[in-house]
Amino acid sequence: PKMRKPKNIEKYQENYSESNLQRKLTSVARWAGAKVVYAVLLLYYVLRNPNVSTADKSKIYGALGYFILPTDLILDIIPLAGYTDDMAAIMWAIHTVAKNITPEIKAKAKAKLGEWFDNYNEKKIDKVI
Repeated sequence: PKMRKPKNIEKYQENYSESNLQRKLTSVARWAGAKVVYAVLLLYYVLRNPNVSTADKSKIYGALGYFILPTDLILDIIPLAGYTDDMAAIMWAIHTVAKNITPEIKAKAKAKLGEWFDNYNEKKIDKVI
């Protein structure tokens, strides 16, 4: 099934920076939950792969920029519900660039996830992709 592209996702690219992403993840990891954090980490590690096309990176920058932006459609301060629109953008990007998500990228994302979450449900995490 084809996922619907979030409206105007490209315009959020300007909100992306590695430091902004780090700050956002650090501040919201517990609220957002392991699944959201893992999905973001997958995209982050895909971005760092020099073999990924500029077009795919552009989609990721837009999705992560949207995640970073504090004034999105549903306020992020509302636990769980506040990340539904962020997760829709992130999942669209993951679906779009899935061919770039290697076992090595998954392993890096899980290792980093372990720094924020002592234990997480690996079965739920594996359903992200």
